[in-house]
Amino acid sequence: MTPEEQKLIQARQRARSLVTGLILGALVILFFGITIAKMSH
Repeated sequence: MTPEEQKLIQARQRARSLVTGLILGALVILFFGITIAKMSH
């Protein structure tokens, strides 16, 4: 595997990891918001 291919693969993995982290963070915020809303009633 050439260094260029390796860099491309690493860039894809980094992008995928970033998207996964953002989705998980959004879910945490969503669940936290739902919990707070339920507790306030």
